[in-house]
Amino acid sequence: MGAAVPRIALVLLGLAVLASLPFVLDPYWLRIATGILMWAGLACAWNIIGGYAGYISFGHSAFFGIGAYAAGILMGNRYGLPFGVALLVGVVAASVVAALIGWPTLRLRGAYFAIATWAFAEMLLQLANILDIPGGTAGLTLPPLLDERFFFYAMLVAAVVTYGASYFLLERSRFGYRLKAVRDSEVAAESLGINTTLVKIQAFVLSAAIPAAFGSIYAYWITFINPTSVLGAYIADQMVVMVLLGGLGHFWGPAIGAVSMYLVNRIIWTEWANTTAYIAILGAVIAAVVLFLPDGLVSLWPGTRRLRLVRALARQMGRLSPRTGTAEEKP
Repeated sequence: MGAAVPRIALVLLGLAVLASLPFVLDPYWLRIATGILMWAGLACAWNIIGGYAGYISFGHSAFFGIGAYAAGILMGNRYGLPFGVALLVGVVAASVVAALIGWPTLRLRGAYFAIATWAFAEMLLQLANILDIPGGTAGLTLPPLLDERFFFYAMLVAAVVTYGASYFLLERSRFGYRLKAVRDSEVAAESLGINTTLVKIQAFVLSAAIPAAFGSIYAYWITFINPTSVLGAYIADQMVVMVLLGGLGHFWGPAIGAVSMYLVNRIIWTEWANTTAYIAILGAVIAAVVLFLPDGLVSLWPGTRRLRLVRALARQMGRLSPRTGTAEEKP
């Protein structure tokens, strides 16, 4: 209990700092902070199925879009429902869809599962383009709310709930241990009496419900959505890259990856918005991290595993002695 007190105090301090940001940041940086919270939550959601379950999904943009369109349709002039109801409907709809899709697709492995989820997301994108209810290519307009602080705190609450639920469900519960067992060896997990199909579906549903919540908030935030903006493949792609950048399967990896990538993306975009240079620079940064930090940026944290390639290069340059290098190989 004594060892946990400093951690709890640090978390509370961090939350207090985040809660004070709307009072010290200008509108531009407040929007940047809001975007960081959203992507940190989305990356955490993808890490549940990709990092803890070991199933690489390229279809999570579908669940983000379901939440966004739930808000767009239900809050529009036709129904005029409040935001809270629309958000809840979006989360429930995404959870049901994930359970229905996960039942057959989670029996697949590797690239087959990745292709199946990508195909599902692409199918929803094409349906949104041709159906009248989601507005087709013309999109939908939501009632505007010109209050940046509201959306910052909405994203903050959603992110805190996401990471809090992930911590207790994946790091401190039997469900988390079962899920990690399935990831490490599904055959061994079944031999221990674990219902692997049920565990995988539960993880998939959880990882789908979270993007739906963020999708609803995002749609209300920007007031206009179309199929490309909320169902585009780039949404799922960025979730994947952020988790890999921060650290796949690590609790804080998605947050570190989201903050790093989103900030670099915005800064580079600001400097080279009229060219494609930002794409090349961002790609080079990500490639360098993947090359030198295959465990992600979280591996730089004290006490975690160091990277063999970095140690070898440093040793060759005379910056590390063999004894120092050997000592650092311990986890």
